[in-house]
Amino acid sequence: MIRAELDKDPRDVAAMFDTIAGRYDLLNSVLSLGRERHWRRAVVNAVDAYSGELVLDLAAGTGTSSESFARRGARVIACDFSLGMLRIGAERRGGASRRGVTVVAGDALALPFADETFDAVTISFGLRNVSDVDRALAELRRVTKVGGRLVICEFSHLPVRTLDRILGKGLEVGLPLVARGLSDNPDAYAYLSESIGAWPDQPALARRIQAAGWSRVAWRNLTFGVVALHRAYREG
Repeated sequence: MIRAELDKDPRDVAAMFDTIAGRYDLLNSVLSLGRERHWRRAVVNAVDAYSGELVLDLAAGTGTSSESFARRGARVIACDFSLGMLRIGAERRGGASRRGVTVVAGDALALPFADETFDAVTISFGLRNVSDVDRALAELRRVTKVGGRLVICEFSHLPVRTLDRILGKGLEVGLPLVARGLSDNPDAYAYLSESIGAWPDQPALARRIQAAGWSRVAWRNLTFGVVALHRAYREG
């Protein structure tokens, strides 16, 4: 069994996600008490993709989120560095390029796309798993067209610190415990809970997005701040 550590060696993170790919979507639904569908809808509405646009869904996993953009008429590239995740998604859709979604293996720190390719770029619950967040934000900007937009959905922090600490402790104990009954690698969920606790809060992440060259950075909380949705634009 593989468990990534917080130094986020890309090979370890990819291997860990490979081990949980088969039940990843099921576990997301169970562990979020069904809220992940609400979060996904919020991302789709924030990206606001329409027919004719090209969207990059980075850290797409099995491509479940990518399908939501395709249903709006956009063409979607589902990119992830976990081949296991991409393989599961392609098998479910009946091919590597089906239903408006094309899967592409790629590293967030060196995206395999030309400059100014996408009308919109988005990453959900994946930015905290890269080893260099600032470089990933710069790469996302590089492949976005001028005038294009960025949407990030990520676990975050409750505004009240005491409640946030209680939530963190609950995730630390609860995620691996629940995963033990549903996953072949429950230790992976210990890493996931630790990575959530180590993640910056909403204003700190907004500052890093702006420092990477994005403009008009804003965010809003989902589920009281358990998750935050950040949005920004490339203006030049």
